[in-house]
Amino acid sequence: MENVFNKLRNLDAYPKVNEDFYSRTLSGGIITLVSSLAIFFLFFSEFRLYLHTVTETKLLVDTSRGEALRINFDVTFPAIPCTLLNLDAMDISGEQHLDIKHDIIKKRINAHGDVIESRQDGIGAPKIEKPLQRHGGRLEHNETYCGSCFGAEQSDDDCCNSCEEVREAYRRKGWAMTNVDLIDQCKREGFIQRVKDEDGEGCNIHGSLEVNKVAGNFHFAPGKSFHQTNIFLSDLLAFQKDSYNISHRINRLAFGEYFPGVVNPLDGAQWIHETSNGMYQYFIKVVPTIYTDIRGRTVHSNQYSVTQHFKNLEVIYPNSHPGVFFIYDFSPIKVTFKEEHISFLHFITNICAVIGGIFTVAGIIDSFVYHGQRRMKKKMEIGKFR
Repeated sequence: MENVFNKLRNLDAYPKVNEDFYSRTLSGGIITLVSSLAIFFLFFSEFRLYLHTVTETKLLVDTSRGEALRINFDVTFPAIPCTLLNLDAMDISGEQHLDIKHDIIKKRINAHGDVIESRQDGIGAPKIEKPLQRHGGRLEHNETYCGSCFGAEQSDDDCCNSCEEVREAYRRKGWAMTNVDLIDQCKREGFIQRVKDEDGEGCNIHGSLEVNKVAGNFHFAPGKSFHQTNIFLSDLLAFQKDSYNISHRINRLAFGEYFPGVVNPLDGAQWIHETSNGMYQYFIKVVPTIYTDIRGRTVHSNQYSVTQHFKNLEVIYPNSHPGVFFIYDFSPIKVTFKEEHISFLHFITNICAVIGGIFTVAGIIDSFVYHGQRRMKKKMEIGKFR
């Protein structure tokens, strides 16, 4: 047993020196104090990093299919009235949404940007009594109302009981609706009067729309949009002007939910109209993004990059119509962000490296200083004997 203990003693990598042979110096004390302060500072630095999260980033091929995308927007047009401002969307799969009204809020603003009225976009004012029937007479008591579509009926049983329904019937026919002041439904709903009342005002439009996860576009334009033979035309009503000022400010534009660290490059972007008529286009590349926080909560969202282009319609495209267009496409690469803590073993490894490294360097410095002091002392003693 004694032999075993002797062999273990021979393996001791830390031989002990008798305290009688210790030599403590002032320089050694200073180096010890400085190295202890350095260890203390670096320890708390590592401990702070251990408590904080780090974000791991990965790039993957996006294999998702058949998903929907929610686009959140908040855009201000200081020179286009709310009644004339409309939102349309379409994608390469052929799906179209014209004159979108659901989940949309419009705010009338004056020339100073103050809000005059906020309303959910939709059908106009209440109908007055005795509207015009399809056969030409006025609605009588106990009679079912069936308004005229003014030549746009697809069958004898079709009824258009509101200005929007007449507009939709015209859209299906591919007709431009330029006789609004002659349409009974629009007059009763106060549409014409609203356009006149809002002359000189601006509009803030905000809300969201849900689209397929394929390339497409959505745009804001003055007037109602209609589709015929795959070409979009803008019905600028009987109140159309020679030009429209499409100056705008994008307060917010996001493709999906918010997550920490996301940067939407168009937030706060502003463009001032300088020419008589124009079309402003934003070409957006959407990057699918998955963010997982430290608690394991996952957010499926998107980031995007953007370039922009302005067309002077009167000079280059005289037959085009003004508006602000957002043309988006999707990147095939998906980005994942995952919040993580540094592992405890990694933290311990760093602490050991800090302590061991500083003690080693401090020992080398102390040894160098000590031997230098001894050589100087010997030289001084030799000089005295001479």
